[in-house]
Formats: sequence, structure tokens, C-alpha cells
Amino acid sequence: VGEIPLERLNIHGGGVSLGHPVGASGARIVLHLAKVLQQKNAGTGVASLCIGGGQGGAMLIERGAS
Repeated sequence: VGEIPLERLNIHGGGVSLGHPVGASGARIVLHLAKVLQQKNAGTGVASLCIGGGQGGAMLIERGAS
């Protein structure tokens, strides 16, 4: 597979390590992504989650100039 650049890794963990609040996982993931984008002064990020039954969802977030 090759090496994965460390700057591309999710060092913040996922649902298992951060918690999986019933009915609020999507909100937690999106808000966490927004905070990480702010901390890293990054412009774009993708949040994704499984919905069950083989479904999933994803959201692309872009920060405006601040």
C-alpha cells in the first residue's frame, strides 16, 4: 500500500475513542471537524458516518476567510 503521509491521518480518533452519543453522532463529528479546521487554519474537510443498513452520509465543509 505504501506510506501514508502523517499530515493526512486523523489523529483525533473516531466514534469508538471519542464516544458515540445516540442520535447525536453526526453533530459531534461535524462540530469536531469544524473545530479542527479552525485550529489548523485549514479550508476544507470531509465528515462521514455510517447510518446502518449499509447506508452512509458525508458532508464537505469549507471555511470562509476570517
